[in-house]
Amino acid sequence: MAICPVCNGLREVYLMCTKCGEPMLESGRLIDFYDDYSPYMEIDLMKLEDGYPDTHSGQKCPHLYRCPACHSDEVIFIKE
Repeated sequence: MAICPVCNGLREVYLMCTKCGEPMLESGRLIDFYDDYSPYMEIDLMKLEDGYPDTHSGQKCPHLYRCPACHSDEVIFIKE
């Protein structure tokens, strides 16, 4: 079973915004933003519903990164 190092606090990923160059903030798993109950659902089940076909293998965890300066969002896939 693969685990996401960012979800489990094993690693931090630092990214710079592609629009303004400021540091981006990790805002959690993308699937946690779908609806009120998504954080409580099975992770692999939510990956099937996430709309990103390359995560269906279960080897990538999509995380939302936000820029506090220009308010842009980016989805980054973390290798599990």
